[in-house]
Amino acid sequence: MANFLELVKNRYSCRNYLPKRVEQEKVDYILECVRFAPSAVNKQPWCFHIIRVEADKAKLQQCYNRDWFKTAPMYVIASILHDEEWVRADGKHHGDIDIAIAVEHLCLAATEQGLGTCWVCNFDAILCKDLFQLPNQEEPAVLIPLGYPADEPKVKQRKAIEDITR
Repeated sequence: MANFLELVKNRYSCRNYLPKRVEQEKVDYILECVRFAPSAVNKQPWCFHIIRVEADKAKLQQCYNRDWFKTAPMYVIASILHDEEWVRADGKHHGDIDIAIAVEHLCLAATEQGLGTCWVCNFDAILCKDLFQLPNQEEPAVLIPLGYPADEPKVKQRKAIEDITR
């Protein structure tokens, strides 16, 4: 990637993956980028579960039963650790914000490495928590399929700058 804007423009929601294993070096690089994501008061209230084993992939696919999702060679479950998140004086919890920043670091790092990702938030979080026996304070917030894209990005429709600034 030549610059950050080009990287951002190249990231898209990939919904079809090649049946090719993602190299561990790339996964390590991506997770290192996630590790440096900012969070409120540097609490880093997150946990990232790497799902590569077939039995675990099958369990996760129960939580989001879509054909395209099943094409991914691996997944990441991004969870908020509610007992570690920062809470502002007015009671606003920042775990959702922190996990969103970290997940986007993951997606951008994956794009830089030639990989595809997709934010999946419309999944059965209760079933996911149960199937993976996550502790009470841990909330699975986002599922991220990760792999080599087998599709092409569509043109992104974006609002004009003057429509998003005041």
